[in-house]
Amino acid sequence: MVAKFAARHVAPLVASMDVNAELDASLLSELFEAGLMGVEVPAVHGGGGMSFSSSIIVIEELAKVDAAVSAVVDIHNTLLCNAVRRHGSEAQQAEWLPRLATSCLGAFCLSEAGSGSDAFALKTTAVRGGDGWVLNGTKAWISNAKEADVFLVFANADPAAGHRGITAFLVDRAAAGDGLVVGKKEDKLGIRASSCCELSLDGLQVPDANVLGPVGEGYKIAIGGLNEGRVGIGAQLVGLAQGALDVTLPYTAQRQQFGRPVADNQGMQFQFAQAATELAAARALVYNAARLVDAGLPVIADAAYAKLYASQVADRVTASCINWAGGVGYMRDFPAEKFFRDAKIGQIYEGTTNMHLATIAKLLAAKYK
Repeated sequence: MVAKFAARHVAPLVASMDVNAELDASLLSELFEAGLMGVEVPAVHGGGGMSFSSSIIVIEELAKVDAAVSAVVDIHNTLLCNAVRRHGSEAQQAEWLPRLATSCLGAFCLSEAGSGSDAFALKTTAVRGGDGWVLNGTKAWISNAKEADVFLVFANADPAAGHRGITAFLVDRAAAGDGLVVGKKEDKLGIRASSCCELSLDGLQVPDANVLGPVGEGYKIAIGGLNEGRVGIGAQLVGLAQGALDVTLPYTAQRQQFGRPVADNQGMQFQFAQAATELAAARALVYNAARLVDAGLPVIADAAYAKLYASQVADRVTASCINWAGGVGYMRDFPAEKFFRDAKIGQIYEGTTNMHLATIAKLLAAKYK
């Protein structure tokens, strides 16, 4: 179903959305109507009531056609819907989940200019004011920000307590007034249809009812969400690498050089086989991590393995696809070029390559020392 949706509704828009760096508004509505924005949201709240693995399948299938659309869906499902589903009170779930599943796009607001990999060094503050909280600060590189109706904002309610002061707030764009301003949209190398903006919070009033989870435990929500989100990004990267292969290998079978198809050369065939093997291994890591999430088992290491390796494989496979297609591969008209640009972000967002290596190394040290 997802593959058919992507072919019918996403594929015709990919080139124009990339050039214009804009998500088609009608496509966002169609994503909601198709049930792809509330995959794990319980049916009682208007969602699909399916598993985390189901979300991963959706993310991969969309990425085979457009990694930008896949990113929009991934962030919304794994970071927003799941945060409310897991940490929201019954009242919050009843209020927010139906909206998130059917019409309201969400944005995850953790990063700041001075706190990327060092995420818990964030400077955005939350202080008591009236019958709620007043938030001040600036968030950076917030995906989905331009189109979002709901923002999950992390702010420190007790800076003296360090990361144990970080608290999560659900911010309704319609009710935020002048306290929330979505700033300049970044002009990115890849996944260009996925908006990425600065977010300014200036005296933003947030009621107590919109605090997600206990005060001071926002860091737990962020860590849990990012561990699962990394599995989603791994699926996105596997999908886009598969998409690049799917458009490039047929071309090599048609392209004639020296009297025979390029794909008939054994040297090329061995490269294809290596790429396919690495992609299968990356996919296995991703779906194994998803299985662990569904089983309620620890996933920190496996999420790091999956996202790290998928990002490396996607980088290699998409670069190889351009090489295999030769001059045509370097042209904007050939889809491999876009997959190549889209793949680069995989080594940066939701944990850089070095941060994943550091996580894995730390876990190994704890196990063997």
